[in-house]
Amino acid sequence: MIRLLKLLVLLALLAGLAVAGLGMWWLQRPLPLAAPAGAGQPVDAEIAPGTSARGVAEVLVRSGIQTPSVLLFAWFRLSGQSRDIKAGSYEFAPGTTPRSLLDKLVRGEQALRSITLVEGWNIRQVLQAVRSAPDLRQDIEGLTTADLMALLGYPGRHPEGRFFPDTYRVPKRSAASAVLRQAAQAMDRRVAEAWAQRAPDSPLRSPDEALTLASIIEKETGLERDRGLVAGVFTNRLRIGMRLQTDPTVIYGLGERFDGRLRRVDLQTDTPYNTYTRAGLPPTPIAMPGWQSLLAAVQPAQTPAFYFVARGDGSSQFSTTLDEHNAAVRRYILNR
Repeated sequence: MIRLLKLLVLLALLAGLAVAGLGMWWLQRPLPLAAPAGAGQPVDAEIAPGTSARGVAEVLVRSGIQTPSVLLFAWFRLSGQSRDIKAGSYEFAPGTTPRSLLDKLVRGEQALRSITLVEGWNIRQVLQAVRSAPDLRQDIEGLTTADLMALLGYPGRHPEGRFFPDTYRVPKRSAASAVLRQAAQAMDRRVAEAWAQRAPDSPLRSPDEALTLASIIEKETGLERDRGLVAGVFTNRLRIGMRLQTDPTVIYGLGERFDGRLRRVDLQTDTPYNTYTRAGLPPTPIAMPGWQSLLAAVQPAQTPAFYFVARGDGSSQFSTTLDEHNAAVRRYILNR
């Protein structure tokens, strides 16, 4: 009887070692995947908030992790980390092991997607980019811009220029509004940061005016060395009440009617954005300015210039007097 007992204990021990060995082997073996997109593609899984460890295992198997859910659940429980699994949108590439799968879930390493908003874009271009992003959950379709700004937490605010141009990385299937909210909050921070650094003699009266001027600077030049001088010209004009006379504001006022060619009649037709017919800044920004344009608006270069004209190579010719400016126009515009 004692021998039989010892034999049973030995067999149980061997069986336990065998199970442990199989478990260690399984934990380090790549899990077979069945991705809808085809072999070699990652498996896409969405873990909803509040999902239990057992539910997570079942979601993973339904998503394409080809292993019994009971094994995954057992592994989650035995690891002691089943309650540390985080909700989110995940991708599991070929070669994922049970150990690396759980590590990713515990760390909350969600699948991220990038969306870039470009300096100088207007609100139509911003919304087009966000709406066409393939991995965002579209929750802004059918909204007016007024409804959109209310959704983002900015009721009554005009949307133009209110989103900071940058590349944003968000979890896959994030709401489109979440990207826009992030960009709007980034612009708030950047404008406040720039406004805190404004020159003491700046004629700008508010952060909103700084944002509007920065948007004009952004559209007038992309050349770094000219940005401060362009800001200096506009600042000089604002100080003495001289009209800004900048084409990008007129173009913005034309909206979708602009066909790529600015005509004399356009410059003479009064709109709230026509800085040839109206003094001061337009009522809103006309595009998204980047950081350098924001900084130029509040810290313009000290210059005697009141005029500038495009040379045709991306740079500008700056002039102090109207006679100098007219000569520059003849040289760089009329002769061309």
